[in-house]
Amino acid sequence: MAGSSRKEPGLIALMREDARAALARDPDAASMRDIVLFSTGTHIVWAHRRHHWLYTHGFKTLARWLAKRMRVRMGADIHPAATIGRRFSIDHGIGVVIGGTAVIGDDCLLYQGVTLGMTTKKMGGKRHPTLGNNVLVGANATILGNICVGDNARVGAGAVVVDEVPRDTTVAGVPARVVRNRSLHFVELDEKPEDVRWSCAL
Repeated sequence: MAGSSRKEPGLIALMREDARAALARDPDAASMRDIVLFSTGTHIVWAHRRHHWLYTHGFKTLARWLAKRMRVRMGADIHPAATIGRRFSIDHGIGVVIGGTAVIGDDCLLYQGVTLGMTTKKMGGKRHPTLGNNVLVGANATILGNICVGDNARVGAGAVVVDEVPRDTTVAGVPARVVRNRSLHFVELDEKPEDVRWSCAL
């Protein structure tokens, strides 16, 4: 799960890993040059990496000001305090919102319009979701509150998640319910697993 104790690579190494992950996941990118020049999602991830570094090194006001600029320029709102693991990708990137106490593990992929938000105005403490490793969150999905989405989980496009999501499961719908458990190989709902959507983009 995310948040385990370990030595992290430096900022530049993290950004290089992000770019390689984006290239591997983007069928429209033919080379690293395409990622560097045209991948808005990667630019958003890189911007957050810089903002988070500033925030955790004592430059909180500057980090928040730069994050506000990113919101205007790139259409994504990621609090600089959010903790994001390695090889993180955002596909398209427009409309992504990630709160300040959110934690995202390694090898995660978010599509456009995803919100990792809170359910109350409670001050202090953990208010936003924790995503484990290798989690995929589909377009316009909303995950709210101090809940955990387990390793290798999948959240379908447009889902609203307010409860814990076990590892190795796929959830979809409003409110989100389990539609597949890959470790037990069953479907809980009548809908077929292949009907679950991840992105509305072409």
